[in-house]
Amino acid sequence: MQNNSIHEMNAAVENEAVFIKALVSELRKVIVGQDTLVERVIIGLLTDGHILIEGVPGLAKTTLVKSLAETVQAGFSRIQFTPDLLPADLVGTQIYNPSSSGFSVHKGPIFSNLILADEVNRAPAKVQSALLEAMQERQVTIGDTTFALEELFVVLATQNPIEQEGTYPLPEAQVDRFMLKVVVEYPSRDEERLIINRVTSDSKIDLNPVVDVETILQARKIVQQIYVDDKVKEYVLDLISATRQPTAIGLPELEELISYGASPRAGIYLINAARANAFINGRGYVNPDDIKELSADVLRHRIIVSYEAESQEITSSEIIQKILDHIEVP
Repeated sequence: MQNNSIHEMNAAVENEAVFIKALVSELRKVIVGQDTLVERVIIGLLTDGHILIEGVPGLAKTTLVKSLAETVQAGFSRIQFTPDLLPADLVGTQIYNPSSSGFSVHKGPIFSNLILADEVNRAPAKVQSALLEAMQERQVTIGDTTFALEELFVVLATQNPIEQEGTYPLPEAQVDRFMLKVVVEYPSRDEERLIINRVTSDSKIDLNPVVDVETILQARKIVQQIYVDDKVKEYVLDLISATRQPTAIGLPELEELISYGASPRAGIYLINAARANAFINGRGYVNPDDIKELSADVLRHRIIVSYEAESQEITSSEIIQKILDHIEVP
């Protein structure tokens, strides 16, 4: 890509990304800290990617998604996943009308733009299957009729750690449909003090809508045009390959720790997420730091660790970090 083309791309990004600062500023009225989580959710908006957010209760996961819906002029549905949830509660159902002797379709809450799937790993398999169709095919089936979902359709799912009572691991096929899995940690002492002061005060926080659906869809077109050099693509391929054949890159000790490596979808999502990260930072090109910054969030739920790794309490995130430390950055 010629230098003048990069300059043009930088200018286009700068022009289209003006709403990012306003969006972050509004979210900051409610969310204290959690910078990574805020950025990752915005990346999902910019790339048409679903986000899985994991953390113990009380870390503002649900608050962030609800706040995002208020700042974006788009439809919003909150679905509380429970063990007794039915697929019809998610996608809708057919209702018999005695006066017309026919059935009419009642659409469920999945027919919206931003979907908060709260505690998604508490629902039974049939509900997960219905959600998977919506996430993967961008459509749902009610009776014998298939309905397309909105062009802006992002699932922001929260889940509790699977060690908690009443939670179940999500199917691998469904987990792979989430672009990013973000692990939310406890706030620092200073952040927690600010949270306490803000929440226990009697002042009400009003959020203003700062962006609409058309602006986000237009921004997506620019994100897709952000330049990715071949060397950066090769770097991504090296990372993905290392999760499948670690011995080939000189990390034989990881071989017995990984049962299954990342799918080809991982490389696609990593490039797309890196483009969105560059957009957020006002750049018309992806650099290796974008890849390194997002690798854990893209890969951690796509690497299936072995029983050996579990016995040693080695997580997929630790494996990813070892790979990042070993592979040379272009």
